[in-house]
Amino acid sequence: MSNPLMNEKAAAQAARAGWGAPDPSARTTSIDGLLTQPITDGPISSWRPRVMTVGGTATATGVLLVLLLATATAGWIMAPTSASKVDGVMGIAIGGVILGFICAIVLRFKPTLAPVLAPIYALAEGFFLGVISRVYDDAYKGIVLQAVGATLAVFAVMLFLYKSRILKVTDRFKRIVVTATMGLMLFYAVSFVIGLFAGFGSISFLNSASPMGILFSVFAAGLAAMMLAVDFDLIEKGAKAGWPKGMEWYAAFGLLATLVWLYLEILRLLAKLNRR
Repeated sequence: MSNPLMNEKAAAQAARAGWGAPDPSARTTSIDGLLTQPITDGPISSWRPRVMTVGGTATATGVLLVLLLATATAGWIMAPTSASKVDGVMGIAIGGVILGFICAIVLRFKPTLAPVLAPIYALAEGFFLGVISRVYDDAYKGIVLQAVGATLAVFAVMLFLYKSRILKVTDRFKRIVVTATMGLMLFYAVSFVIGLFAGFGSISFLNSASPMGILFSVFAAGLAAMMLAVDFDLIEKGAKAGWPKGMEWYAAFGLLATLVWLYLEILRLLAKLNRR
């Protein structure tokens, strides 16, 4: 699943969506067009509890990851090798995906619910990841550990490239990445609908180990990696702009959604490579 929320326009709208007045210490004043320091009663405290920070977003993301790992472990344990039992558990897992999608849609219009819906999303998606990971690992031993390691490595590399400014997240870069992501998700949705009527093997290269299938998965995983850079940029800009504190959970949700998408794309790519 891609990140449906973390684009600059949607996030800016979310930051204004009923969070309440921002912390006065985050405001600036203007005299004759020149920005000045905020007006205060003196240096009482530097703590700004109602303003989004990078550290607060990282903490929220960490909490979501713990919740995701908890239900992923449960999903892994509850996904036995018996096909008849897997079908029932898979139904619950698919229900988790649907619940996660509903959370994403609701958050698009009600961002103030992020502190509640983001954890629900993490729990629902975690169970699905646990089940699907167990299915892949039964087919290709050790593939899940490889996928987790590759996902963490890509995250670390993208964070380094972003922080060192080797990768510059310009407006043009963001437009290309967001547009390509929306196009890819539309393609996945159309493919799913076609699969319901014509069979899920009708678009064979999606899961085939052919050169075209592998190149497609490399493209999808690369796009997810580029979306991480867009996420980092938005989080940093939100913190500098003094967005409301609750936006930390909104941003953490978006970052987690991108990580889930990246992991699934890498898992699919490794499965194709194992079949060659």
